[in-house]
Amino acid sequence: MAYVALADQDHELHDPDTFITKYIWSQDHKVIAIQYGLVAAFVGIIALVMSGLMRLQLGFPNTFSFITPENYYQFVTMHGMIMVIYLLTAFFLGFFGNFLIPLMLGARDMVFPYMNMLSFWVYLLSVIILLASYFVDGGPTGAGWTLYPPQAILEGTPGSGMGIKLMLVSLGVFIAAFTMGGLNYVTTILQARCRGMTLMRMPLSIWGIFMATVLGLLAFPALLVSAIMMTFDATLGTSFFMPAVLSMGENLEYGGGSPILFQHLFWFFGHPEVYIVALPAFGIVSDLLSTHARKNIFGYRMMVWAIIIIGVLSFIVWAHHMYVSGMNPYFGFFFATTTLIIAVPTAIKVYNWILTLWQGDIHLNVPMLFAIGFIFTFIHGGLTGLFLGNVTVDLPLSDTYFVVGHFHMVMGVSPVLVVFGAIYHWYPKITGRMFNATMGKIHFWLTFLGAYAVYLPMHYLGILGLPRRYYSYGDTAFIPDSAQDINVAITISAMIIAIGQIFFFFNIFWSLWRGEKSGPNPWRATTLEWQTPDTPAKHGNWGPKLPVVHRWAYDYSVPGAPEDFIPQNVPGDGTHPVGRDHGVHHS
Repeated sequence: MAYVALADQDHELHDPDTFITKYIWSQDHKVIAIQYGLVAAFVGIIALVMSGLMRLQLGFPNTFSFITPENYYQFVTMHGMIMVIYLLTAFFLGFFGNFLIPLMLGARDMVFPYMNMLSFWVYLLSVIILLASYFVDGGPTGAGWTLYPPQAILEGTPGSGMGIKLMLVSLGVFIAAFTMGGLNYVTTILQARCRGMTLMRMPLSIWGIFMATVLGLLAFPALLVSAIMMTFDATLGTSFFMPAVLSMGENLEYGGGSPILFQHLFWFFGHPEVYIVALPAFGIVSDLLSTHARKNIFGYRMMVWAIIIIGVLSFIVWAHHMYVSGMNPYFGFFFATTTLIIAVPTAIKVYNWILTLWQGDIHLNVPMLFAIGFIFTFIHGGLTGLFLGNVTVDLPLSDTYFVVGHFHMVMGVSPVLVVFGAIYHWYPKITGRMFNATMGKIHFWLTFLGAYAVYLPMHYLGILGLPRRYYSYGDTAFIPDSAQDINVAITISAMIIAIGQIFFFFNIFWSLWRGEKSGPNPWRATTLEWQTPDTPAKHGNWGPKLPVVHRWAYDYSVPGAPEDFIPQNVPGDGTHPVGRDHGVHHS
């Protein structure tokens, strides 16, 4: 007890007391989370505008003079890279990871608060470097978001000078920021849980964030070394990825490099990256479904092991992105097989979500709508992935709009639905106020139905053979006129979705001042973040005494309990039954 008292006294001495230490150079994980969220949302809006401009060109070709072919390819590249890395990774790990880990585990803060602060500012620096490429000669790179050499650094590609170099430097800086944050998350989860919070009592949100962080720490180095090697190719004339090249009739001073090596390094990072985004989404959706269906999560231990197995398997499926690169058929068979195997733990999670909803007391509020919308979209995106995981089906569909439709359903729309659902769910905890539910529901239906109107027809266009990344298709014999009619419909749907996001932003900012006071636990949830003495939680989270955990995170509708939920920090004292701990022994 002397140790705890000393820690609390130490904590009091370090409370921030100026505006700068509270909100700018803040070491409070909650403020850092909001900083991450605001910057990620800002670049996400830029990427959304780029996708709108791409759709205008595809729906109404050559109508807008300011969308040139060079601009179009720059939009493709920057939109893809921003959405995958600078928005989704930063949002799930930077925003939700920072906000939830200490609160859900009963900790005062991250283990290394100063390094946590530093990780945000280094992330901001990476974003500034990325956006700076709009202000250099030639503009940002237009090599496609996968940045394949030799195209990425040869003249003729938009942004092949400073544009690609700034992109590669920005990625390196981002990885440094992620590593600082990631080491913090892993250490905090393993070392700073409150008393009684065993690993098998952690909410699934934390399991998802934990496993995704481990994946990032293991996978991002592959991207880092490929970025460094390609930077050397672009600046020093080395030939890591550049083969002997004849360009415009003259031999360039490259030779001996392997473009395929870059693809292997990129996708060795790129496929775990899918799960760096997906695993936190899986965990968060599990918590949302359990809370808003008033029912314990079905098969908690199975869900934990599924997260771990998906993480392990994600490292041996990367080359299913490379079937068209000319790999040995035996390798193709291996990667097709592992792709089918990784679908098994993912399917287990889907079954468990559906069984959690089964006979639950489902409250169709805004977070629940987004959680159920995620399940629909993820299933559809996952099913089309089974087609692309098969070598013989993938070869004709590769580089068509089928891939664009699949990738956006599973990696674009699904995680974004979770981001929205989670923001609505934890908004009362962050602000102490409720959002406007009607506006939230309008936002959900516009986003959900609009996403289907955009991406389902793309699968049909892909089967027709419409190739992706083309600025203009012109008169192409094998593409019927109906394809252009579909492109017009997709573009109109995309504009409606983009406008629909105004409801979200207006709701979030309007509710900050005008929303009803939420109280400490408006969703009547069991997890620790809703049990803090103050809402919003103050610096240090827990006041003078840390919580003690007595049960798992999903004691909803326990038979004989006076209410339909028992918080994790309520002891089994006779008044409240201990609840089902599913084989987890009390500490």
